[in-house]
Amino acid sequence: MYVRVAVERGLDRGAVDATLTYLAHDGSVRVGQAVEAPLGRGNTPTRGIVIDRGSRDLLEGYDPAKVKPLIRTLGSPLTHELVELARWMSRYYVCPLGMTLASMIPAAVKQDIGRRPQTLIAPTQSPGDPVGAKLSPTARDAWAAIAELGDDAFPTTARDLADALGQRSIAAINRLIKAGLLAEHQTTTVRARADDTDTVFEASSAPEPTPEQARAIEAVTDSLGTFQRHLLFGVTGSGKTEVYLRLLEAVLERGETGVMLVPEIALTPQTAGRVQSRLGAGRVAVLHSGLTAAQRNRAWSRVASGDCPVVVGARSAVFAPVENLGLVIVDEEHDASYKQDQLPRYHARDVAIKRAHQNACPVLLGSATPSLESWHAARSGRSTMLELPTRVSGAAMPTVRVVDMVAQRKVHAEQTGKATRELVVGPTLARAVRSTLIEGGQIVFLLNRRGFAGMVSCVKTSCGWQQMCDHCDAKLVLHKDAQLRRGGYVRCHHCQAEQLLPEKCPDCGERVQLLGIGTQRAEPAIEAITTDLPPEHRLIAGESLVRVDADTMRTARDYFDTLGRFARGDIRALLGTQMIAKGLDVANVRLVGVLSADTALNLPDFRAAERTYQLVSQVAGRAGRGEHPGTVIVQTFEPEAEPITAAARHDYVAFADAELRTRKAVGLPPAWRMTRIVCRDRDAAKAEGAAADIARAAHDPVTALGGRLVGPMPCPIERIADHFRVSVEITAPTAGVMQQALRLLRDRGLVKSDASTAVDVDPVSLM
Repeated sequence: MYVRVAVERGLDRGAVDATLTYLAHDGSVRVGQAVEAPLGRGNTPTRGIVIDRGSRDLLEGYDPAKVKPLIRTLGSPLTHELVELARWMSRYYVCPLGMTLASMIPAAVKQDIGRRPQTLIAPTQSPGDPVGAKLSPTARDAWAAIAELGDDAFPTTARDLADALGQRSIAAINRLIKAGLLAEHQTTTVRARADDTDTVFEASSAPEPTPEQARAIEAVTDSLGTFQRHLLFGVTGSGKTEVYLRLLEAVLERGETGVMLVPEIALTPQTAGRVQSRLGAGRVAVLHSGLTAAQRNRAWSRVASGDCPVVVGARSAVFAPVENLGLVIVDEEHDASYKQDQLPRYHARDVAIKRAHQNACPVLLGSATPSLESWHAARSGRSTMLELPTRVSGAAMPTVRVVDMVAQRKVHAEQTGKATRELVVGPTLARAVRSTLIEGGQIVFLLNRRGFAGMVSCVKTSCGWQQMCDHCDAKLVLHKDAQLRRGGYVRCHHCQAEQLLPEKCPDCGERVQLLGIGTQRAEPAIEAITTDLPPEHRLIAGESLVRVDADTMRTARDYFDTLGRFARGDIRALLGTQMIAKGLDVANVRLVGVLSADTALNLPDFRAAERTYQLVSQVAGRAGRGEHPGTVIVQTFEPEAEPITAAARHDYVAFADAELRTRKAVGLPPAWRMTRIVCRDRDAAKAEGAAADIARAAHDPVTALGGRLVGPMPCPIERIADHFRVSVEITAPTAGVMQQALRLLRDRGLVKSDASTAVDVDPVSLM
């Protein structure tokens, strides 16, 4: 037998699957099997996935005597359906098939981390039946008790069985084995220490759905067994999760499986706990970046074996090896974290839609602020719109006040007698913070910029020196650190290079100044506005006020623990980046303060307005979920900006429809499709030359198909990690036209994803 193998290397033969054919002595090798195959003249052992099998017809005339045999098989981590999904992804996202397949399988699964031999036991006859063997009273009682456990308790280990029977030791179990009533058999299992997702949650009863929820549940349930795309457009707090749970229950009743995707940072114990408490912890596998390698391998193995028919996880969970898929759910489908920024540059939402299509099952996309791609699909009839317009508790949406920081600085100067160029907390927000704390409420502060200061520069404007990264065209961000002699260091948030904070301007010798506000700088400023309150109401950094950003939340457990303490009321206020803008449901949050709504508004990216609306609206939705009304105060230097005013009105429909009209008028996504090709090289001239070659060769075929080509042009951040970056942007009226253009370019060898060329289909960022 011969097999075609996609090796985990960057082999690319245009739009055709790049595979190599090998001889398989083991006739049981099947599609999806992981194998080790010899590659090149040196026969280097290389991992790959079998994508086809057959007889000599696979050789296509090649001499059978020259075909190399496989070295060994490594397991069967992928289903036939996932192999077909990888083929589609390879073509659509312009990525070698072998690398696409490799990205589907976690490294822990490839290395089979945590697998150990194990001895399991099971009864040899019906428990409780009379036994002829002589047993001690303890062993006889144990045998009688085993009858109460049920068949699903086996096979199990001797220790687990003793625990289930309330036995301190396994002595009675050993006597039953010796008597032949229990039989041992050897197997292997993945062992891992317990983690947050191993918690056994008590079963919870399902609340009665609201009429809006019931209509949404019925619409999706009616489409089970067929491919249909649904958009669940529900305001924050409208009970989207309850809809998901009801639908997963319906899928399980049909004997099918379900996959639920959530943004990585929204995957909290609260989220996983709700699913596990409703469906049963043993039937739900949770996948997230906080797992150890052994835990990830164990979860994957439980899914592959069919033990867990429901998978909840972040982006890569879309590749979970479930069989008989009945439903795919993508929560917070607008979230940018669903887009992979390395090969293959896939979008998990779109891959989820394709996987649902392959399995003839519905896909449900949920969001309070849908991506314009999903909104456009619903508006054009390609997706069914399901709406949840009110909060399930009956509570009103929070009151949102937009405050002009130019006016706030003037008021602050009048009140204090001191003018300030950078005001972290204006008088309006400061008053609201103090009154909320006195009344016993909790607060969320959003500032989507970490670090202390965003720019270090000379105080003399005539000098103009700014501290830039030596390796990127980007300003360095100051991070305070009391352990350092100069009090901190500067870091590049693109290449992570670090330097010491300079004492003086290196050009003119004057002192340096710190401009721009990050979460680290906002922390003491927030603390300061509460110093005149009674001690029990003051915010103390690190205690009652906790900063939540990538610098403080180093692991998933840090984040889980912090949100748990906040939910219990041990923490009065959270200050964080977009990490806290979603997945946070705490009834006592009565105030949300957006310290600066302008951080993303003026970026050179056509999605800047959309992202600003989503961020402000999502964090605003954290307030007023309980019995107390919520208030949101949005600080901005552009109070008339449409994304901010629309978010304040909770009017997504007006904003999205207006933004969609603008995109259509200028031919931008989602009205048109886009592919961005970025050429990178340490030599600027080589990067420019490579991009120019692509643009020159692509211009005629792209325009002939009705598309447009812009570039070559420098990227907004022209140099990152010593590599100059030049881009070419291709837009086309439909996905079909775009794929036809890319296929032509790929067949001619003009477009290839590798270390020097990044091909990003449907990009979510143009920076």
